[in-house]
Amino acid sequence: MVKLVGIAGSLRKGSYSHQALAIAVQKAQALGAEATVLDLRHLDLPFCDGSKEYGDYPDVAKLQQTVKEADGLILVTPEYHGSVSGVLKNALDLMSFDELSDKVVGAISVLGGQSNSNALNDLRKIARWVHAWVIPEQVAIGQAWKAFNEDGKLVDEKLNERLSQFVESLVTNTQKLKG
Repeated sequence: MVKLVGIAGSLRKGSYSHQALAIAVQKAQALGAEATVLDLRHLDLPFCDGSKEYGDYPDVAKLQQTVKEADGLILVTPEYHGSVSGVLKNALDLMSFDELSDKVVGAISVLGGQSNSNALNDLRKIARWVHAWVIPEQVAIGQAWKAFNEDGKLVDEKLNERLSQFVESLVTNTQKLKG
């Protein structure tokens, strides 16, 4: 069985990034993957200072161990000023090759404006740098304020189908790499 961990780079209550992640996790579970969320809103993480150890922050070890045990990652970021959120970048910076190498990564961005690939491209660079495998599919959810209904579901059926294809690719490619 494929083991996926989802991480959303938003700390906001009612976050669209978390709504997108919840949908992706449900779709992965429907395909038979073990998929869980590591919620950064509930972890006490310091700013990365390049240290090897963060003994005063046991949640750093929890983050590292959870990701290390996973086969793949669903990374969701709000796009802030044309890039990845600082929250997600910091969480990734608190890890290294030990945790991230050979993981299969799927990237989703959530934007207030029109869809684009800025944050997605940055996530790809970050993942490649630590020797992770990024799937070719990606999803950008533009105008997030109208993309979800009050139940946290996607309004646009084509976007929902694209997210399904994205998750199917993530699960399939993770199975292939896992062997």
